[in-house]
Amino acid sequence: MVSTVERPVRRAQRPGPVLAGMSVCTALVVGFVAAINLAVPKLAASPLHPTSSGLLWIVDAYVVVFACLVIPAGAAGDKFGRKGTLLAGLGIFAAGAVLSAVAPSVPVMLVGRAVTGLGAACVLPNCVGILIHATAPERRAHALAVWAAATGVGGVVGNVGGGSLLSIGSWRMLFVAVALVAACCLVWVATSAPVSARHARSLDLPGAALFVAAVVALLIGIIQGPEQGWGSTVVLAAFACSLVLGLVWVLVELRTPHPMLDPRLFRNPLLSSACLGMTVIFFGSFGLFYVNASLLQYGRGFSVLEAGVGIIPLTLPLLVGTRYVPALMRRAGLPATLAAAFLLTSAGLFGLSFATAMPYPAYAAALFVIGLGIMLAGPCLTAEIAAGLPVEQAGIAGGLQSATRELGSALGVAVVGTIVTAGFTHHLPAGLGHHTPVPRTVAEALALNPAEHGAIAEAFTSGADTALRAASLLTLLAGSLVVAGAARARRNAVAG
Repeated sequence: MVSTVERPVRRAQRPGPVLAGMSVCTALVVGFVAAINLAVPKLAASPLHPTSSGLLWIVDAYVVVFACLVIPAGAAGDKFGRKGTLLAGLGIFAAGAVLSAVAPSVPVMLVGRAVTGLGAACVLPNCVGILIHATAPERRAHALAVWAAATGVGGVVGNVGGGSLLSIGSWRMLFVAVALVAACCLVWVATSAPVSARHARSLDLPGAALFVAAVVALLIGIIQGPEQGWGSTVVLAAFACSLVLGLVWVLVELRTPHPMLDPRLFRNPLLSSACLGMTVIFFGSFGLFYVNASLLQYGRGFSVLEAGVGIIPLTLPLLVGTRYVPALMRRAGLPATLAAAFLLTSAGLFGLSFATAMPYPAYAAALFVIGLGIMLAGPCLTAEIAAGLPVEQAGIAGGLQSATRELGSALGVAVVGTIVTAGFTHHLPAGLGHHTPVPRTVAEALALNPAEHGAIAEAFTSGADTALRAASLLTLLAGSLVVAGAARARRNAVAG
């Protein structure tokens, strides 16, 4: 049983600044993913000389640590205080960004990215926890919908702001700017956020370590597959380790008095389908985000700023329509709303794969359709996860919501990036395709034969198109399972 060791939480007298502050912090940690995707071409051509798998890890190191530690960080907020944990997270986030900015090599960059991911893990779930406790129950659904829309705002800020910075300076300037924004957010939170109650809760470090190890092993197998070979010892061992570590994690969590995440929670079909849905929707969207900036720059010749602005059609539904989703869900029901969300997202990804060679308005229309799907899914899934746990476990609810989202993001980047690399190497001109070693990034191929720029860009576009179609199919298939689970949960609730 969880016992409160401080006075009960005090509602914020002015919830507006709290909601705004939590939304800005959320936009920062989410927008950073969009900004780093814009920087991929510059990083590929930088003195760091990352390989294709190195580029994927530069993006995913942040997201993996974010995903794996967000639930323990939510529990830490419950135990030590959500405001204090959030402030610590912003400080760690800024420090990691500074380390990345001065990184002289890929390993140092990866350490900086991992530290930044740790900071983000402390930020996101505690934003939800502070928001839930600072908002009156009758206003909570509205506040959560606004907070969910902050992911869209983060996408806009990350793309436009990141594109602007990258167009006038190096990728190092991007990390410096992110550190400065995190410092400003720290001051904002310190002066506006209320202090919430603490709860005596175990942090379950063994469970957290096993979860991190299982996810990292899975991503090693996915990311190293194209370079090492899918039947190689390294890749097969990584997948086997992931499976074994995952099973051990379940057994440990079942026997721990206060687990990081109790596997028995997923006996609730509504909670389990909502978590799967969050993973699926962000699998598709962040797989797209990884490839989109490079696709616009390599395939269409956009500048880095134009590539940042080019993603805005996807974010428009999130900015304009998110606040209407709770009312729509009440009228149409959760299963119907989620069915529309996954159909739109899948259709948009599929259409985008054929629009890469069409005029930009066709490309923008496909992005807008994807945005409609994400707009419908985000608030529905966030509210259902929050409703699946009691309010005193708000930190765990926020951590679970964030973990499933970031895990989907990490898998999307890894799977889509892997398919892009395989397609790119397959479609390279004969001279480059038979080179030893085969170039696995556009920068590597151009360094070997700059005269083949057009053919190299076309090879990348072909690989990206294949990856988008695969993401579309996976989103549709997994989304159908989510809708079926939500419908079954609703039937059980009515019958009960």
